[in-house]
Amino acid sequence: MRAVGIDLGSKRIGVSTSDASGTLASPHSVIQRGGARSADHDAIKLVVDEYEAEVVVVGLPVSMNGQMLQAAQLVLTEVDQISQVVGVPVVTFDERKSTVTADHLLMQNELNAHERRKIIDKVAAAVILQGWLDRRKEQMAQGQTQ
Repeated sequence: MRAVGIDLGSKRIGVSTSDASGTLASPHSVIQRGGARSADHDAIKLVVDEYEAEVVVVGLPVSMNGQMLQAAQLVLTEVDQISQVVGVPVVTFDERKSTVTADHLLMQNELNAHERRKIIDKVAAAVILQGWLDRRKEQMAQGQTQ
């Protein structure tokens, strides 16, 4: 199952894709936010179509204690808008610490702050998507599906 992972930000959208087996997530691209959300959603749809994705996984910013704050509500609103455009199911996945994890991975590769800033969003999207893929695999092993 191919999937597209999304890390929604106010200035940039990180995009990741999975392999055909739905095992491994890889960073794909960073979409610079324009004026209209519809243009951003159309850019996401292009990736979904290009990779023939069956699902879009959007990171949901939940607080460390599990509460959904205003940022999460904004993401849920945008998830509804994206789902009307992409033509495949759009699900959310807890993105706690995804950017921190992505930054740590990039620092291990000895990238400076400027280089990290350019790609951190798509790496965070890959961290989110990989978490969802791993959870899905565990659920399938236990006889559950999503």
